[in-house]
Amino acid sequence: MEAIRVEGLYKSFGGVVATSNVSFKVDVGGRLVIIGPNGAGKSTLFNLLNGQLPLDSGKVFLFGEDVTHLPLHKRAHRGMARSFQLTSLFPELTVMDNMMLALHGLRKSRFNPFRRTGSYSTLRDKGKDLLSLFDLWSKRDEQIKMISYGEQRKLEIALCLASNPRLLLLDEPSAGLTTSERQVVMEMIRNLPPDIAVIIVDHDMDLVFGLANRIIVLHFGQIIAEGTPEEIQAHPKVKEVYMGIEEGNGNA
Repeated sequence: MEAIRVEGLYKSFGGVVATSNVSFKVDVGGRLVIIGPNGAGKSTLFNLLNGQLPLDSGKVFLFGEDVTHLPLHKRAHRGMARSFQLTSLFPELTVMDNMMLALHGLRKSRFNPFRRTGSYSTLRDKGKDLLSLFDLWSKRDEQIKMISYGEQRKLEIALCLASNPRLLLLDEPSAGLTTSERQVVMEMIRNLPPDIAVIIVDHDMDLVFGLANRIIVLHFGQIIAEGTPEEIQAHPKVKEVYMGIEEGNGNA
């Protein structure tokens, strides 16, 4: 079953084309990684997938439903969740407060302003499970501004899972992390439930080739290569873009 399918996505900003005729699909449980040089259109593509930006043309299908014209929050209700390249947490609130807000996000309880969020025992239990999964339960009462950047990145992934997503978009999950922190995040992504489809944008080649079962390479807003990690590593156009090696020429 398809988790997401996109057809002919096109987006420009004035005279600058950000994405052009981008088409691909990801099945349920798939692990797709999108790579490309800076300015290739990767973040713009994510903004188109989750509805943060409107398309100029093309279509987006989520679990078989045409969601091309649905806003961001309605795509979230249909099972899409996203993390951002820059952390988007509430720095003055605690780790647990941020988690409880995320847990209430798609539930009717968010419309009740007269009851404390922490009084929902079932949600608090789920919050404990998610924070424990990411080794953050001991930090639950600390303000976000007091925990490390690596812990903030882990928390963002945990918050994405709070909505029980079926499709998870992770934008640069390893950005700004130390080598050991990247390994932890890689392992957490690897251990996500197999029924969740995951699309990742990242520059860390260890993460890319360690997690992907398919890879898309973007260059100037267009897909120049798509395939398995082995196929991408051997692709002449990818070598040219990343290393300046032209086909049939061993010199940079």
